[in-house]
Amino acid sequence: MKMPRLPKILASFLLAVLLLTTACSTEPPSRFDQAQQESTQKGVKAVAKDAVAGGQFNKFFPQSSGGYKVVYSQEKKGFAQAKLKKDGKEMATLSISDTSSNPSAAKKYENSTEKIGGYPAANQGSKGTGVLVKDRFQVKVLSRDSAFTEGDRKAWLEKFDLAGLAALK
Repeated sequence: MKMPRLPKILASFLLAVLLLTTACSTEPPSRFDQAQQESTQKGVKAVAKDAVAGGQFNKFFPQSSGGYKVVYSQEKKGFAQAKLKKDGKEMATLSISDTSSNPSAAKKYENSTEKIGGYPAANQGSKGTGVLVKDRFQVKVLSRDSAFTEGDRKAWLEKFDLAGLAALK
């Protein structure tokens, strides 16, 4: 007596169970899933055509000083980043981004009452502080070590050449 249909039936049953269990997952989407959804929506662009080249931002970063070393780590159209190190340890991340690619980034400064270097400032979580220059360029300092405080972030924001950045076209 042959049973050739049994493997097909068993495979179909296992596939149905697998699909049912994965479809009924109660795990919420991760932040990466959300970012994927947002980045693939119709009309979303990765980088605006008029975004400033990242290399043009480097001259506005602060110089190494006071035992801190500024190490450039990333540069792309509309964005530049450096790590701030002390004794070989990463203390903070410094960045400049062109908000023409992400206008919602500039909105968090609209109701700002605080200013740093004459520009609207805003805390971004408990580890980030930023300023908006010329309603377009976001300059941020993010603490990577608990010893690097909000006061340190503000002091390093003032070391950027914000006036030079404001003159950038």
